[in-house]
Amino acid sequence: MTITTPSPAPQPRALPRFDGMVETWRADGQPGRDDKIPGVVLICEHASNALPRDWPELGGDLGLSAAARESHAASDIGALGLSRGLAARLAPGCDGAVLVHAPLSRLVYDLNRPADHPGAIPAQSEIHLVPGNQHLCDTDRLARVDAVYLPFHATVTGEIARLVARGRRPVVIAVHSFTPVYNGQRRAVEFGILFDDDDDIALDILRASEGCGLITRLNEPYSAQSDVAHTTRLHAGPLRLRHAMLEIRNDLIAEPAAQDAMAARLAPILAAALDRALHRLDIPPLT
Repeated sequence: MTITTPSPAPQPRALPRFDGMVETWRADGQPGRDDKIPGVVLICEHASNALPRDWPELGGDLGLSAAARESHAASDIGALGLSRGLAARLAPGCDGAVLVHAPLSRLVYDLNRPADHPGAIPAQSEIHLVPGNQHLCDTDRLARVDAVYLPFHATVTGEIARLVARGRRPVVIAVHSFTPVYNGQRRAVEFGILFDDDDDIALDILRASEGCGLITRLNEPYSAQSDVAHTTRLHAGPLRLRHAMLEIRNDLIAEPAAQDAMAARLAPILAAALDRALHRLDIPPLT
């Protein structure tokens, strides 16, 4: 009599780590690092529309149409190009700049949302249904937290910690874009400056923006005092670093030339606010 031993169940393969993408600029505004300690960290959480196609455990292509993948639902259109243009222009006045940006689409995981937020892995984004995000179990969600959310924020934490350890308290700026029309409502604002519990640098940016030619408002089209400030709360709040979120209407930065032009327009505004923030000795109170 032959006894057949059952084959062991296949083990799940180890998930990849999608760390944050780091770019740096020297104090002369050129890409790279030097012996200076950068005074500004820019974060672009919605920089990419890439999908983990080889990893169905993380949603694969999410079942998205080409139109959905190229839409604002998948990434903040123009935000990465604008972030790079700002970093290069701000670096000379801040002893350098660091940019951390997302490697994957926010439809895989929205890095500006905590793990318990219903929009962290959205089943639908405005008019776009996300087939690969329907009816996820806890194991599916945990896989994305482990592979996408935690590695990205560990990257940001590490970059900031290295600057603080060297004696620099950098200003943290999150860069986003938004649609001209959302849920059928047209938005008049062109440049939004968002703040949560620290309005100091936001008010400086607003004052410096006078005459810039953009319709500029505080906490529009979103309020950072709601649920859209997770990243700055997580990385700037505990260290009481000066911080703000920038929102630019995406029709103004849809093409590379427009992104560069907008960076040239906004950089002097931000530079004035950053200069004041980096030379202040007082620390905003915790509330």
